[in-house]
Amino acid sequence: RMYKGGKPVRNKKGKIVKPAEYQSRLPSGTVSRVDPNRRWFGNTRTIAQSTLQEFQEKLGNVVRDPYKVDLKSTKMPISLLQDHAKTGRVHLLDTHPFEQTFGKKAQRKRPKLSAPDLQSYLSMAVKSEETYDESKDGSIVVDDPNAVRDEVKEKVFSKGQSKRIWNELYKVIDSSDVLIQVLDARDPMGTRSSHIEKYLRKEKVYKHLVFLLNKCDLVPPWVTARWIQVLSAEFPTLAFHASITNPFGKGALIQLLRQFAKLHKDKKQISIGFIGYSKVGKSSILNNLRC
Repeated sequence: RMYKGGKPVRNKKGKIVKPAEYQSRLPSGTVSRVDPNRRWFGNTRTIAQSTLQEFQEKLGNVVRDPYKVDLKSTKMPISLLQDHAKTGRVHLLDTHPFEQTFGKKAQRKRPKLSAPDLQSYLSMAVKSEETYDESKDGSIVVDDPNAVRDEVKEKVFSKGQSKRIWNELYKVIDSSDVLIQVLDARDPMGTRSSHIEKYLRKEKVYKHLVFLLNKCDLVPPWVTARWIQVLSAEFPTLAFHASITNPFGKGALIQLLRQFAKLHKDKKQISIGFIGYSKVGKSSILNNLRC
């Protein structure tokens, strides 16, 4: 019918008096919206905004708690909960109302300039150049070709500068399900790698990180207890003393690894990687676990 009888009726001036079939326009306000139905989304999952916010708060508490593990992270809308583009951007209207930001009644502050125009700015530059004293300038770097510096004698300062070492470190991270970062109880923060922790939180969220406070026999017991309390707020922390005759913390470490193995029921066995700075006791811990 649209193709056969679809000609509009026009008057002498060519104006359409009667539109063709399916070509008429209704006046504004006479067209009503179709009520949406949930059956349209039968193949998808819908969730209310309040429910999503509640779920986001609960999941955030689980993620921040180092002693809780998310078992089904692949089946949850993580992209809706970790929208960094919306939360990271600062909106102007969040801090100032619309009436004070735009329009005739805008009250936005003007930037404070040292010179109102270009000519005064030029005169200030000329004046500062005349009063410049090179002897009082401490930011000048003088390159003396005859200056000779002694090489660093301590070999420990040249450790960890090879790309091969970093490649081996990332190989251990990629091939391990559980990572144990060995720390020295005498200086836990100095033997701790914040770069690796940020990398695991951002790129390898599904991997588990455990702090192992080694050489706890060299510090008083209250120091070890305090460091465990501080470090446990971020990651699970255990105290360890690698000794063939009188070890400490071996049973707790094995029990913790068994608990991690129960979380990965799809695997017959899990891979465990030991990372840490040199001389923190990684080899002694492995030898102690073998005994």
